[in-house]
Amino acid sequence: MAMPRFSRSGSPILLIALPGLLHCQQSAWRDPSPHAVQFVAVTGNVRLEVLDWGGTGSAVVLLAGGGDTAHVYDEFATKLTASYHVYGITRRGFGASGFSVTDDPAARLGDDVVAVIDALKLNRPVLVGHSLAGVELSSVANRHRDRVAGLVYLDAAYSYAFDNGKGADMMEMQKLKAPPPPAPGVADLASFSAFTKYNERINGFRFPEAELRQQRESTPSGEVGKERDFPGAKLFMPLLTGTRKYTDIPAPAVVIFANPHSLGIWANGITDPAVRAAVTSYTSALAGLTERQIRAVKNGVTTTHVVTLPGAHHYVYLSNAADVIREMRDFVGRLK
Repeated sequence: MAMPRFSRSGSPILLIALPGLLHCQQSAWRDPSPHAVQFVAVTGNVRLEVLDWGGTGSAVVLLAGGGDTAHVYDEFATKLTASYHVYGITRRGFGASGFSVTDDPAARLGDDVVAVIDALKLNRPVLVGHSLAGVELSSVANRHRDRVAGLVYLDAAYSYAFDNGKGADMMEMQKLKAPPPPAPGVADLASFSAFTKYNERINGFRFPEAELRQQRESTPSGEVGKERDFPGAKLFMPLLTGTRKYTDIPAPAVVIFANPHSLGIWANGITDPAVRAAVTSYTSALAGLTERQIRAVKNGVTTTHVVTLPGAHHYVYLSNAADVIREMRDFVGRLK
C-alpha cells in the first residue's frame, strides 16, 4: 500500500494493511484462549466473528486496532472477566469476518458494532477500542448515543476519532517515519512459538499467538509464512483522511494516551549512533503532535477523562495492562 505500514513491533499510530482469510492452515493448532466463537450477520451477506470470553458483571465489548482481529485481546480479555462479561468483535474485512465495500466506512463500521450489540441483546455495554477503533467508538457515540453506557479509547482518540481543528492532523502524524526494529531472523520464523518470543523480545510484551496466526500464513512445515492481505484495508485511507469528522464525543469516556510513546524495548539497547538519533528525533516529533491532540481532547470534550501514560507502547493494553485495567474499573464504577 502507498500509506505507511504499522508494525506491531514498531511505530505507534501508523496503520496497517494486513491479513485476509483464516482457519484454512491452522488445523493442527488450537487456540488456547477460553472464548466461544460465533458469527453475527450485520448487513447483506457480511458476518462478523465475535468472541465471548464470558465473565460476570457489565458487558464490555473490545474492538481491535487497524489490521488486528479480536484475537489480539485473547490474553487481556481474561484479566477482565472477574468484573465484566467480555466480548470482542473482528472488524469486517479482517480475520474470519466477511467483507463488502461501503461508501461511508466510518458510519458502516459503527453500524456493524450496533448490529452485534443488538444480536447479542446487550444492554448498553461499554465499548473499548484500540487505535483505529476510535472511529467506531466515535461513530457509535455520535449516531447511537443511547446504545452504549460509555467508551474507553486506548491510544485511539486521534483525529480520525476527534477532530475540532485544534489537534494533530493524522496525515501529519503519518509523515513521521519510525526507525524499524531488527527484523526477525530465520530462527524467529521457524515456528509461531519462536515468532511469539521474537515479538516479546522486541516489544517487552507478548502478542497472543492466535493473533500472530491471524496475521501470517503458516507453511506446510509449520514455519511462519508471508503476511496475509485483508480486504478491509481498503477502508483505511478514507478514515485517515477524515472524510467524516467527529467534533464531539457525546458519551462518558476515558481517553488513554501513550505519550511519549515507546517503540519497544529493542530501542533501549541501540548502539548505532545514527539509529539512536533517528529514534530520538522520531519519538520527540511524535510526542509533540500527540501532546497537541491531548490538549484538543481535554479542552474540546467535556464528557471525557484524559489519562496519559508516559513511556507506554501504542498497544497500551499490552504494555501497561495494569494501568489500563485500573482506569477502566474506575471509569465503569463511576457509570453505575
